Amino acid sequence: MSSKFQANLHCMGVSVDLSQEVTLSLKNMKRWHSAFAKIQCSMALLSLFREVLAKNHKKILPISPREVVISIGKSRESSHFCNIDGSFLSKIVKEKSIEGLLRAGGVEGIATSLQTDMHRGIVGHFEDILRRTEVFGSNAYLEPPTMSFFHFVWEAFKDPTIIILLVCAALSLGFGIEENGPKEGWYDGGSIIVAVFLVISVSAVSDFKQNRQFEKLSKISNDIRVEVVRNGRRKHSSIFEIVVGDVICLKIGDQVPADGLLVEGHCLQVDESSMTGESDHVEINSDLNPFLVSGTKVVDGYGKMLVTSVGMNTSWGEMMSTMISRNTNEQTPLQERINELASGIGKVGLAIAFLVLVVLLLRYFTGNTEDENGNKEFHGGGTKVDDAVNKVVRIIAASVTILVVAIPEGLPLAVTLTLAYSMKKMVADQAMVRKLSACETMGSATTICTDKTGTLTMNQMEVTTFWLGKESMQGKNHTLIAANVLELLHEGVGLNTTGSIYRPNESTHNIKFSGSPTEKALLSWAVFELNMNMEKVEKDSTVLYVEAFNSEKKRSGLSIKRFQDGVVRAHWKGAAEMILAMCTHYYDTKGNTLAFDDFERLKFRELIREMAASSLRCIAFAYKHVSDTEHGDGEIYNKVQDTGLTFLGLVGLKDPCRPGVKKAVEDCQYAGVHVKMITGDNIFTAKAIATECGILGPNHEINDGSVVEGVEFRNYTEEERMERVEKIRVMARSSPFDKLLMVQCLKKKGHVVAVTGDGTNDAPALKEADIGLSMGIQGTEVAKESSDIVILDDNFASVVTVLKWGRCVYNNIQKFIQFQLTVNVAALVINFVAAVSAGEVPLTAVQLLWLYLIMDTLGALALATEKPAKELTHKKPVGRTEPLITNIMWRNLLAQALYQISVLLILYFRGEHFFQVSKRVNHTLIFNTFVLCQVFNEFNARKLEKKNVFEGIHKNKVFLVIIGVTLILQVAMVEFLEKFADTERLSWGQWGICAGIAAVSWPIGWLVKCLPVPKRPLFSLLKSALKC
Repeated sequence: MSSKFQANLHCMGVSVDLSQEVTLSLKNMKRWHSAFAKIQCSMALLSLFREVLAKNHKKILPISPREVVISIGKSRESSHFCNIDGSFLSKIVKEKSIEGLLRAGGVEGIATSLQTDMHRGIVGHFEDILRRTEVFGSNAYLEPPTMSFFHFVWEAFKDPTIIILLVCAALSLGFGIEENGPKEGWYDGGSIIVAVFLVISVSAVSDFKQNRQFEKLSKISNDIRVEVVRNGRRKHSSIFEIVVGDVICLKIGDQVPADGLLVEGHCLQVDESSMTGESDHVEINSDLNPFLVSGTKVVDGYGKMLVTSVGMNTSWGEMMSTMISRNTNEQTPLQERINELASGIGKVGLAIAFLVLVVLLLRYFTGNTEDENGNKEFHGGGTKVDDAVNKVVRIIAASVTILVVAIPEGLPLAVTLTLAYSMKKMVADQAMVRKLSACETMGSATTICTDKTGTLTMNQMEVTTFWLGKESMQGKNHTLIAANVLELLHEGVGLNTTGSIYRPNESTHNIKFSGSPTEKALLSWAVFELNMNMEKVEKDSTVLYVEAFNSEKKRSGLSIKRFQDGVVRAHWKGAAEMILAMCTHYYDTKGNTLAFDDFERLKFRELIREMAASSLRCIAFAYKHVSDTEHGDGEIYNKVQDTGLTFLGLVGLKDPCRPGVKKAVEDCQYAGVHVKMITGDNIFTAKAIATECGILGPNHEINDGSVVEGVEFRNYTEEERMERVEKIRVMARSSPFDKLLMVQCLKKKGHVVAVTGDGTNDAPALKEADIGLSMGIQGTEVAKESSDIVILDDNFASVVTVLKWGRCVYNNIQKFIQFQLTVNVAALVINFVAAVSAGEVPLTAVQLLWLYLIMDTLGALALATEKPAKELTHKKPVGRTEPLITNIMWRNLLAQALYQISVLLILYFRGEHFFQVSKRVNHTLIFNTFVLCQVFNEFNARKLEKKNVFEGIHKNKVFLVIIGVTLILQVAMVEFLEKFADTERLSWGQWGICAGIAAVSWPIGWLVKCLPVPKRPLFSLLKSALKC
């Protein structure tokens, strides 16, 4: 045993010399394992000790060498994969080197070196995965560096208005200290600096958190699920868990998860445009081009690949390493409109701030301003330079602060917060947003074109009906079927499939089926009802050629050759009426072949129609014995005979409708959104399911124009399509091109179209639609990449949830616009009137910055976190060109702004006389009343049309917390930070007066909502009035 131990270590480059007995207990083994792990040799020792313990049943083992000398010169790669080099494998695929592949012994030789069974995959236990990851790396790519919190702080500092304020604050600080000393002179300048830093911090925190949220969603989006074979069993795994040596199953629509080599496949074609820019599809075969490159997409066929390189060692990883910058500045259409609105308001604010600056400077230098004692502030040459400069700095600071409040920077922040919040909540509601613009666009959707299978139905297929010839065999024993027919059915089901069966032992109770729901249902039926032995079926024949299923052909076929007698057979499976049209004969239960005449064919068609009307998906099987005279040399290897077939049988699969789907369809229709079902199923199946789901009424007939087949719609003239497209509710036997055609027609008619899709061929329609919705479970990677939103549970009810969130996003932003514009209008008018008439502004720079904080950041957060309300689905969709600020919003905000302006100007000019208070206390009353008005108005902004603004408020804890925090901070500003905020402490009575004045905004908000508003947009009415 000692010699074997040394031999194992020698393979690793480790020399061992021990002269005393060593007892290997479990404890000692763990110590050895820990020590060798630190020098990257743990796996070799663990493997050795396990072998020893297994043979000796955990007996004590004597080992006689005495001294251990360890060399760490060689890598782990040499110990576990002595005959293979990772860089060599990577080079073979990147250069597509057939010569290099042959030198390595072909795919079989590389698989052997990687300790991979090409049929059963790798062992796949934890230690095996860990060893492969250590040697060859993990399947992860370089990511752009995460932006730190200080990055967002620095970005906030770059704002020109913030810079001007800081300069003014620094000057004010210097003059103040020089005039009043360090103890008292720092208050004016220092307060502005503190307020500015507070605004910057809150803004940076908001940006930082939403950036983290987007990064989390990006990671979820990149976590692709792939089908991998490990220890003989197919399982779905994350793309990040793939290791070198894995065997991956590929089908149409899959993304190739790593670089590798084709093990086996049929008609496999990939789209390498993401790597080469060439749009032509590349055929992958075992002889000339077995190389599969990560990041490419499977567009046809299916197969298995052996992973040879992962992560940064792949072609995709190499490309990604040069493109690790990420564009985080995606602008949605709504964000662009918001920015335009903010820019327009900012220009008005800039003009008013400039006027205030000019007026204040003129009044000061002409001697029309007084200090707190009633003395003139400017005496020409008798005024100190420091005093004059200090006063000018204060005037500039006040003007700049007005500009800060006037520029609605909170609008873009509100959009970002709303989108980030809704994206997070939508993931919890089974919808993952891939493109930000989809959040808002979905709220405007007028039509949803949905698939049937898996979206409206549960995608849990089960064979409920089986017809052999003209006799129903459901529930009958398979022994009643003739042996030759049963054998053909076994071949047709077991070989013409992309699914698989995993049987861990001889027990039939623990069989696992993999593949699509349809394939799993058929395999399960064949195993349990027809007594099919999958292993025997596969061993008895070899596959010559495969025509893979796609949504256009709606069938799949293959040619096989039996080992026993060399007979070549063609097997077909697919849509029942299409397979029936290819057949000239059929089998009965006794194995007799009977010819189809017109009458028999009509009876079979009627049978298919009856099954379809019962919401069954009808799938037929057919075969043909291919004689030597029917094919030339090699023809059987590139074609499956599809004429003169013999009909084997017909099965009906039941896929029940999802619970709640009828209610979801009704919700859409009530919200003014039309639902159209586009499916590849039989027209009778489609009508039955659509009626069950509520898309069709019970009185709709197939010939009334609401139900059409894809070929019929395709053959319409352009005028006919445009005339009939809105009436169509169900399109059956449709191809992806038909779906694309319908989307284009609906968009031309002015609709905002949302489309669901799961297949590769759905990609054009998903891209063409205003909102592409792919399916997270059954959807291919091509479909997901072409979509805007991924429905994680494939459920139509989740599509309706996305619709509600889309409307909620738009509605929340409108709420904040109304709230902020009210403050903007009131603050600008009050400051401008006061500056022009009295030569000063009633609100200091610090007070305005505090108002800015309440209005922009806290207000945005409070109103952006409202959840979808029921009334959102009671409205019709928002049109593409409808104004962002509606007449209802203008009515609400102008009423509140006029009230605030009136009250605060009365307080400014007559407050000292009314309340018999000092000027400083009066200014504090103005500041306190203005802030409380905004707090009360936040409640009004919750509901744009409803009079009850408190409905559902207990559900929005964020809103209540922000209101509470705002009130606490306002009390602190007035009562405890007098010098910082330039305020005076108020009595209980004065607080009551401020709160009472602010509370009047509630009844005003209730009253103005009683006033009707014209449907025509306000600016359109103004233009018409001006023309008159």
